[in-house]
Amino acid sequence: MNDTQTHTKNTNHIQQVEECVAFLQKKLPFIPPLVIQLGTGLGALARQVQPALILPYRDIPNFPVSTVNSHPGNLIVGHLHGTPVIVLQGRFHCYEGYSSKEVAFPIRVLSLLGVKTLVLTNAAGGLNPAFAPGSIMIFSDHLNLLGDNPLRGPNVDTWGPRFPDFSVPYAPELIKIAQESGQSCGLDKVVTGVYACIPGPSLETPAETRWLRGCGADAVGMSSIPEILVARHAGMDVLGLSVISNVNDPDNLQPIILEEIIAAAAAVEPQLERLIIEIIRRKYHDASLTDPAR
Repeated sequence: MNDTQTHTKNTNHIQQVEECVAFLQKKLPFIPPLVIQLGTGLGALARQVQPALILPYRDIPNFPVSTVNSHPGNLIVGHLHGTPVIVLQGRFHCYEGYSSKEVAFPIRVLSLLGVKTLVLTNAAGGLNPAFAPGSIMIFSDHLNLLGDNPLRGPNVDTWGPRFPDFSVPYAPELIKIAQESGQSCGLDKVVTGVYACIPGPSLETPAETRWLRGCGADAVGMSSIPEILVARHAGMDVLGLSVISNVNDPDNLQPIILEEIIAAAAAVEPQLERLIIEIIRRKYHDASLTDPAR
């Protein structure tokens, strides 16, 4: 791609983002401080939201549309146990054919609308042999093995710095709140670890599993990192949560079936819901923060 094509592509992206921001500014009844993005098999939390507005992704200008059946594809604005939230019910993946910039498009738009915090969930395969299936892993760090980065190309200085610092990728306050919330909810499988993101859609071979373990990864999946990179570039606080659907043993690797991953995630979903609700309660305990007018 030559310089002219790169400039045109970046200009188009900026215009698409600005168009979407303008559309949502008119549509949204209020701008919550928090967005929750729900991953594979983890969409039920949306049913606990008292909705003020539900927008299918297909009705939002320039939004990608998920091609994965387990991702319903709705932007929901409302209240979750009294706290104003935006819920992204479903996400997009690079393996669907989207670029990482397109995958992260909703987070870029919401950051420009003024949303300050991202809580992001996904289903992942466990790599740490100390983990058990059904664990919930709090991200402490990550490995971006996608081969792409949504921040590539000309930087928009008003969106964030050219070289954003990632020495502390995940908000320590939110990690602490999540750990304390797990304890207070009586959840005995809340762990902390490093998440590795691969392109997919092919799952890991035994050699790749062994290599990922050697790199220090505790869990592996095919999502989330583009959104996280854009959120941090925009100055948002980020909390990542993975439901560990299975634990991969490279010396005895078993076939991994998507339907089984979805079923495993759904089995843990009630615990994840309790955890997220408690995190939100602790984070936004001050009543003044739950007033949409503020």
